Amino acid sequence: MDKKKIAKASGGLHGTIDVPGDKSISHRSVMFSALGDTPVHITNFLHAQDCLSTAACMKSLGAEVRFLNEGELMVTGHGLHGLQEPAGIIDAGNSGTTLRLMMGILAPQPFLTTFTGDASLHHRPMGRVIEPLTRMGACIYGRQQNQKLPITVVPSAEKLHGITYQSPVASAQVKSALLLAGMYADGNTTVIEPFRSRDHTEQMLEAFGAEVEREGNSVTIHPVRTFQAPESIHVPGDISSAAYWLVAGSIVPGSSLLLNHVGVNPTRTGILDVLKAMGAKLEIRNRRISGGEEAADIRVESSFLHGVSFGAEIMPRLIDEIPIIAVAALFADGDTVITGAGELRVKETDRLQAIVDQFNQLAPGAAEGVEDCLIIHGGRPLQQAEVFSYDDHRMAMSLAVLGMAGEGAVLRQPECVNISYPQFYETLAGLC
Repeated sequence: MDKKKIAKASGGLHGTIDVPGDKSISHRSVMFSALGDTPVHITNFLHAQDCLSTAACMKSLGAEVRFLNEGELMVTGHGLHGLQEPAGIIDAGNSGTTLRLMMGILAPQPFLTTFTGDASLHHRPMGRVIEPLTRMGACIYGRQQNQKLPITVVPSAEKLHGITYQSPVASAQVKSALLLAGMYADGNTTVIEPFRSRDHTEQMLEAFGAEVEREGNSVTIHPVRTFQAPESIHVPGDISSAAYWLVAGSIVPGSSLLLNHVGVNPTRTGILDVLKAMGAKLEIRNRRISGGEEAADIRVESSFLHGVSFGAEIMPRLIDEIPIIAVAALFADGDTVITGAGELRVKETDRLQAIVDQFNQLAPGAAEGVEDCLIIHGGRPLQQAEVFSYDDHRMAMSLAVLGMAGEGAVLRQPECVNISYPQFYETLAGLC
């Protein structure tokens, strides 16, 4: 399917949505369980391409990964030091999370591992992880001066050293790679970020018995002797996937949606803060703890939105949601100004430029982008047009919501939603 027609919504959106499992937590649930030595029952796992890449990776390293159904699996490892040398090259697919976190896990291992990935992953920067791991004593080699795939992790002659690393970027993937390597180091490893990034790794490390200290934007892990795997992990719904329905329910007149069991970890809820600041009608219900993570049900109703400004400080809490926030901004009164968004340029595509180019096809003159800044002029006339996803799942879903809430659209390369939300179009059609 090279193209998909997105029809204009004929009325308000109504219904209850079970949001797919959180992608970040699904990745970590399989990785961490594979480092334990007892079976872990994982439920509400996100059965999508990126997370399946992680499952295949851990299986190739000797862990037993057995799917009971699409969203349920059992993972049994051989202990913290029980990973085995893979028989061939490991393919991380499109998943930057898989590749970056696995470099942290594999840097201390006594065997060689080589990674590849799809065309998009070959262009994404890996030096931001390789450089600090090298400071710890890791031996990692890649194309373009240790920046790009293919990447090989070579056994180090000595045990890794604990370091204190002042990260120039607030990145959960960089932080996670160092904390995972730090489990095997000869001393404490501390990561200090300019802003606090999502903390799923810290939460799960603690659930597995690791000693983690957190203070402000600083995280320290002590060397780990054994991993104490829990019997089960239930993955909450992914707020990044819920974001499409939060915006759709806000901008399509007459809408009322209920999103069930959504993860509301405070390091991920920037989308809720921004939408509330824009005037969205959101109600958080039934808060509870699920697998060590906060979860809740969210009711959203259509509302009159207005433009807002936000920047670098909140960016780590909503970087993946910028494309769909930009959709909300198109339907808001006035301008929305987003600064500190340079990280968008090194995602699956240059998302900042992609937003400008494709949004202007559907709303001419509505989007401007300069360096790390995105400006959306709300209230511009919308038209039907053919738009391009760049094979980027978050662009595809954002453009689909924009087309549905606007005058319709024809979306090229729509199938990339399988990376994180295989049921997206089915859910969209059910609401309309």
